[in-house]
Amino acid sequence: MSSQLVHAGFSALLTLLLGASVLGVELRSEGVTTIVAVEGALTWLWLGGAVVVVFLHQLFRPKIEAMRRQTWTGSRFSLPPLLKNHAQRRLILALVIGALLLFPFMAERSAVDLATLTLIYVMLGLGLNVVVGLAGLLDLGYVGFYAVGAYTYALLNSYLGFSFWEALPLAGGMTALFGYLLGFPVLRLRGDYLAIVTLGFGEIIRILLNNWTDLTGGPNGISRIPKPTLFNLEFSRRADEGNVAFHEFFGIPYDPSYKVMYLYILALLLSLVTVYVIYRLMRMPIGRAWEALREDDIACRSLGLNPTGIKLSAFTIGASFAGFAGSFFAARQGFISPESFTFIESAIVLAIVVLGGMGSQLGVILAAIAMTLLPEIAREFNEYRMLLFGLIMVMMMVWRPQGLLPLKRPQMELKRG
Repeated sequence: MSSQLVHAGFSALLTLLLGASVLGVELRSEGVTTIVAVEGALTWLWLGGAVVVVFLHQLFRPKIEAMRRQTWTGSRFSLPPLLKNHAQRRLILALVIGALLLFPFMAERSAVDLATLTLIYVMLGLGLNVVVGLAGLLDLGYVGFYAVGAYTYALLNSYLGFSFWEALPLAGGMTALFGYLLGFPVLRLRGDYLAIVTLGFGEIIRILLNNWTDLTGGPNGISRIPKPTLFNLEFSRRADEGNVAFHEFFGIPYDPSYKVMYLYILALLLSLVTVYVIYRLMRMPIGRAWEALREDDIACRSLGLNPTGIKLSAFTIGASFAGFAGSFFAARQGFISPESFTFIESAIVLAIVVLGGMGSQLGVILAAIAMTLLPEIAREFNEYRMLLFGLIMVMMMVWRPQGLLPLKRPQMELKRG
């Protein structure tokens, strides 16, 4: 008991020191000097409550874990019975897709724009899920492929005049090539070493884009990236030469919300294609090979599978979806710069995969929605948004480390006797 008391006291003291340095004081400028200002009593009251909670949790942690083991019955979250029937699942899926298609016509413009951003993260999460969730290869530089896809479209448009639809497959192919090239140096690496190399790859891409000013514009980025068109119909007030404005072609008044709605529907279609392709790959031999590599590399070799080809295919296919998402991101934003592709983006996408459940498509989609809506809900607590984000992630890792909806394979149990 004395050792638990010491451990609990140390944890509470560490919480107090870190909380006081981050939340309890603030540096303020007064003229040419900088002073340290102490926060109000309410902040210190919340901080004190957090210290007490940490102390009590660490003190009674063995008893709490013993109670959890006694009441633990495995994963309590499962698909409802309605979704376990194949025909009913198809019907529900069709209704959900129909509702998503109708969403932009009934929601506000800001909600549709937020939903478009969510779908971009869905594509990124599903792509990284191939590498991390299915193949078990920890990739911390996934944002590098995202940047390659975005800059591929921006550069092809700026220098060669390619449209979005012409550059989209090229962006996917370029990022697939980068994923294939990245796969070779990391064939013999795993775990932390693989994570360090992929993290370096992401930073190399960002620094290269930042310093190659003659081609990429450097820190100034690339602007005036055109939006996608619909059969040469532009959603702007005035169309470029050779194209026609959407509202002029149909003889309706101009409304800027048409562009937002079209971008949402396009993002939804790209996401649905991503979900379908990865779903089919998971049920092909290559998908089984990814899972075999994730579970046991040595057993994978003993079964006659080639780990080299499996790793390269995971990196290549996962990177291609990041390229599609990056190309769409550049078209949606109209401006990109290296600062759009920092490490925090890789961390968010990785958190989506871990939070949703490794290998689970539905879990990744739910996590992407949660991770996108959380900053908007917590916008009032702008100073503490990242703190809340970290707290929620820690709680998830403690109470549900397998994720929101972990991947489950069909299995059969033989009856005894």
